[in-house]
Amino acid sequence: MEWEFTPAQVVKGEAQYDLEAFRSDLAREVAANLQGAHADEFERVYALVYDLCYWLATGKPLANLLASFDDDPATRDWLAAIEPHMRGNVDMLGALLQRDIMDEVAAGTPLSEALHAVAARNEDLARTAPSDQAERR
Repeated sequence: MEWEFTPAQVVKGEAQYDLEAFRSDLAREVAANLQGAHADEFERVYALVYDLCYWLATGKPLANLLASFDDDPATRDWLAAIEPHMRGNVDMLGALLQRDIMDEVAAGTPLSEALHAVAARNEDLARTAPSDQAERR
């Protein structure tokens, strides 16, 4: 994806962009690459792409994620193949998460609690389909 602002601008609060907007933009990107796919196929691919971005944005090694798919070599190899194309998305998602953590800390939440709160919000959001999915059908 391309934006008219940078991840640094998001971190600094100079750009108004949030996790829900990111997820919608990512859904549009996935949908554009899966034209003609069934809804369940879109949902699976979207979830994998988002999980890959989140995994990397939170500083976890790609090798560990890929190892979790050792029983599914096709998915593992696909994730490895798309990872270089996701770097911009990973950087932006990382910036969004960092901004959310900074907002929590600025509101008086201790850092360890802020980390957990942002992770929990992401987990809740990740359980739901992106808002664009309904429009896609």
